[in-house]
Amino acid sequence: MQEQDIPIDINTGKLLDWLINRRHCKKDWHTNVLTIREKINNAIQNMPAHDGIASLLSGAYINYFYCVKIVEILKETEADTKNLFGRYGSQRMKDWQEILRLYERDNVYLAEAAQMLMRNVNYEVPSIKKQIQKLEQSLTDLEKKEVEYKKSENIAHTEYNTLCKQLGITGYSTVRRELMEKVKELPEIYQRVAEKTKSLNKVVEFYSAFVEFTFGQQYDSNCVSVIKYVIEKGNTTIFEYTYGEAPVSIVEPPLNITADEDENSERPSVNVDGNTIDFGNLDLNQEIDFGEEVNLDAGGDIDWGDEGAEQPAAAEIDYNISLEESGIVVEAAGHEGGVATGCDAYTILDNPITRSEFINQLFELEAFMKLRLYEFKGDDRNNLLSFSQMQDASPILQLSTTETTQNMLDNVQVVLSEILHSNVQHLHNIKHYSRYVDVVTATLKQKLNLIDRMITQQEFMRQKQEDVQNQIDKLRPLLKLVIQRTKELQTEIEQDISKRYKNRTVHLTGGVNTL
Repeated sequence: MQEQDIPIDINTGKLLDWLINRRHCKKDWHTNVLTIREKINNAIQNMPAHDGIASLLSGAYINYFYCVKIVEILKETEADTKNLFGRYGSQRMKDWQEILRLYERDNVYLAEAAQMLMRNVNYEVPSIKKQIQKLEQSLTDLEKKEVEYKKSENIAHTEYNTLCKQLGITGYSTVRRELMEKVKELPEIYQRVAEKTKSLNKVVEFYSAFVEFTFGQQYDSNCVSVIKYVIEKGNTTIFEYTYGEAPVSIVEPPLNITADEDENSERPSVNVDGNTIDFGNLDLNQEIDFGEEVNLDAGGDIDWGDEGAEQPAAAEIDYNISLEESGIVVEAAGHEGGVATGCDAYTILDNPITRSEFINQLFELEAFMKLRLYEFKGDDRNNLLSFSQMQDASPILQLSTTETTQNMLDNVQVVLSEILHSNVQHLHNIKHYSRYVDVVTATLKQKLNLIDRMITQQEFMRQKQEDVQNQIDKLRPLLKLVIQRTKELQTEIEQDISKRYKNRTVHLTGGVNTL
């Protein structure tokens, strides 16, 4: 094999050391590069308009091989300045020829080109790739966040619509106004509950008979009194439930709900023991009129009585004075003139106290019927003993069966489901507890604010995705250009070294081919 056929393999990372060790370049080559770079920067300022030159000067670090191409182009553009001796009179040509001479002295250009190749392979190209990879990962994360924000928005929408559905409002107009209108449906709802409560007549009779039989025939049964009353007289007012007569008129307390959510009262008030004292519109600069002034220094004496006189003993005072003798007339609260006011104006199912009693008594009936049903379905021997003890009981107890007991339990549970329906619960709380309205309104507002915030975050994520995508779109052409110029530089270095070794094939390993 001839020497020309033996290839020269040089590791790209050790190319500069290889050139210095073989004395192609000097160790202090970089001291001359600063002067050359300064001359290149000055020469670039005065260049002719040429597409080839513009292409060479854009997007890359100018090296010796670029300067050679620029001189070749100037030979065409500056041909008119050439004299008889073959020299160019153009200052442009003189500047670039001087740059080539400085580059070729001690092969400075070769050392600089090797350093540029090593930097591009080891740092520039990997850095741009890593930057693109990082931006792509960031783009993926932003897309995931946008999906999460969209999911949160949908959840908030669903929760908002669910809560509005429970309240029976649309949620598109003023929430407080809708709630005020919805509360007006409570009387009709309670009337339906009262009608269904009448189906519990057999249940109450069965329960009462069982209690009376258990505690003795002389036991005065007063169980589930509220349910009995509703079955007998319906959902009457507390006035009628208390005094046994229907009121002449009913003045129900107004709803403690302001239609305008931003309405602030200008009337100062003080809360004392749960009662709010309204002072009206106070003028702090106005003097207080105490009426006729009393002068204690006018010389008049106050008769304090005879200090030495014997006071009557406490036992001698007769405190047993009847109300008729005293002339004081006591009237029951809310019973004046047959007008139902305050809490007496509410119906049994509307008043918080009697409503709670009604619900508790329904649970009492439900628990009792479940226990009886369990006994029916239990062991036959235990049932025989239990039923044998019922021989002296009323017929309704003796004739009860599993089917009738199950039917009575179903009736109780129907009434319970009606009175405990979430919509009824919400409306009851809204009517009687003003703070509950604030909580409901604040909750709905919070959901709407969350929806708006999620929409804003989605828009922000989309904007960031667009910005990141623009950065990626700018880096990818730059990466492509740097790789292309690096390959060209590698080829030019291989050819230059090949000329120095009788045109032997030169391979720069670990270079651009691994990128």
